[in-house]
Amino acid sequence: MTALTISTSSAATLRADAVVIGVAKGDKGPVVTPGAEAVDKAFDGKLAAVLETLGASGGEGEVTKLHAPSGLKAPVVLAVGLGEAPAKGDGFGAETLRRAAGSAARALAGSKKGAFALPVGSAEDAAAVAEGALLGAYAFNAYRTSGGANSKAGGKKKDDKKAPLAEVTLLGGKPRDKAFKAAVERATALAAEVHRARDLINTPSNDLTPKSFAAATQAAAKEFGLKAEVMDEKALTKGGYGGLMGVGQGSANPPRLVRLAWTHPKAKKTVALVGKGITYDSGGISLKPAGHNETMKCDMSGAAAVFATVVAAARLGLQVNVTGWLALAENMPSGTATRPGDVLSMYGGKTVEVLNTDAEGRLVLADAITRACEEKPDTIVDVATLTGAMVLALGNRTFGIMANDEAYRTAIHEIADEVGEQSWPMPMPAELRKGMDSPVADIANMGERMGGGLVAGLFLKEFVADGITWAHLDIAGPAFHEGAPYGYTPKGGTGSSVRTLVRLIERTAAGDLA
Repeated sequence: MTALTISTSSAATLRADAVVIGVAKGDKGPVVTPGAEAVDKAFDGKLAAVLETLGASGGEGEVTKLHAPSGLKAPVVLAVGLGEAPAKGDGFGAETLRRAAGSAARALAGSKKGAFALPVGSAEDAAAVAEGALLGAYAFNAYRTSGGANSKAGGKKKDDKKAPLAEVTLLGGKPRDKAFKAAVERATALAAEVHRARDLINTPSNDLTPKSFAAATQAAAKEFGLKAEVMDEKALTKGGYGGLMGVGQGSANPPRLVRLAWTHPKAKKTVALVGKGITYDSGGISLKPAGHNETMKCDMSGAAAVFATVVAAARLGLQVNVTGWLALAENMPSGTATRPGDVLSMYGGKTVEVLNTDAEGRLVLADAITRACEEKPDTIVDVATLTGAMVLALGNRTFGIMANDEAYRTAIHEIADEVGEQSWPMPMPAELRKGMDSPVADIANMGERMGGGLVAGLFLKEFVADGITWAHLDIAGPAFHEGAPYGYTPKGGTGSSVRTLVRLIERTAAGDLA
């Protein structure tokens, strides 16, 4: 991953491939932001005028490169837009700084070192810039080899996909200040775990199977002092995990249930996280139509987020117990696959009539939620790319939040906003439950078509034990980004919800949440 350092050097004297400065929209044109004073001086105080001549306006995410004058050690100045200039005395918001730093880091792909001279007036500002830069400096090049479409025929030149910016140097920080140091260390750990989730999501399904996913958790457990337990298909069958086995029985790659735990000797609370881990979703017998299969390697994004969050808790030494449950399966059509109309006996004994095999995520989650409840955690949060209906409701950048406790749902929504992840609280209308009544089983896995995302949440609620606070995050929209990169968000797997979950656990450890 990209290296991160803090320096007290001047932006004019530090040697780097480029120095990054901020520019905002002012009443009379672009305005150079704090942190860039030394760079502006090298331009004889006319940097804003030069940028305006080049067409820069200071709009959010706008990137302008220009040759540096002789007064700077760096050969390039990269000006990144921060949007509207704040009122006098106010600073820029954390998300504005994160996105600007991410845009700059992406623009510097292929470079060795970037000096970031963005506005840093506090440790929180430093954390935002550091986090944004590290998240923006990401690329998934694991499968790119020589002789690719962009290389010379027959040559050994590597594909010209640029490597991420190698080093970020944060200027304006205070390396010896405990708050600044802690903020930057947290940003580094957090970005590394978001990258872990992104890498898993981007890995094709022929390499990421339930078995190999489980093996990755075991390797991480050894590295970070976690406890990992893996149940294979024999243990799942013996234990009565009908949801996981029912979904996975059509595939040559059998399912797994992983329990990954971080424990702290002084912890007073336990949070259980449950992640949907469908390593490939064809829809099963209810096969997805053409055009809907190509990105279905991302259907394990919830499990990736849970995995990354538990590791982050360990890396940060959070004073809370965190248990991650990864429900891993591959949903494929075959002669052994579950059929529409089949009845599954779930873990815990409840029976489910499967009306649509493409509503498989709720089946594997139900088993894992029931099992997680047996340990009596204080709270359970499940994370899943669960329904296309949620994407229709909230779009591609916002995840939905449902819960059996309104205050907890509100807290998660506020936390997501704090860390820069878009979310929206969703209702759980009781009248929609009746649509899942089955004439042959306790419940069906489908209900009314309208409000399908809410129906899925109501289904999961049926498997939450009484007295346990529970929330459900449907990240189907933001988990996988198919458009052009923006800010610190890459094309492909995004690592959606990791930052929200980590902050939720930090707040729980601090005693801010019930």
